[in-house]
Amino acid sequence: MRFVAFSRLDPLHDLLALHERLNRLGSDEAPGWTPAVDVYETADRFVVSVELPSLNRDDIRIDVQDQTLVIRGERPCQTPGDARFLRVERGHGAFVRSFSLPQPVRAGDVSAEFRDGVLTIFVPKVLPETRRIKIT
Repeated sequence: MRFVAFSRLDPLHDLLALHERLNRLGSDEAPGWTPAVDVYETADRFVVSVELPSLNRDDIRIDVQDQTLVIRGERPCQTPGDARFLRVERGHGAFVRSFSLPQPVRAGDVSAEFRDGVLTIFVPKVLPETRRIKIT
């Protein structure tokens, strides 16, 4: 009996994956895997959620410079003893994700939490200063 694998067509996911691969072509980083990321914004901050199952806090590095957020890490390949893989679907190795944010941020106030394999990064925006002018 022959089995056929079916997968759900998701053109946006395929396009984003292609974009990541093209970005890695010009990078000095070794290819690894690409964790799934959600990015959204509220009135006062950007929030980035990254799926990082089986990683520890010490395996992850977050940098913010100007309006760019960079997340780096590595998930080692864990092959038990003399075993050999018959199928590999979970990515391993180094990863780098970089995000250009659309407005200035307060890099000194960025915070992050890591819970249940999900890294959530809170990036406060630089809000325009509002001031009432006294009329004399």
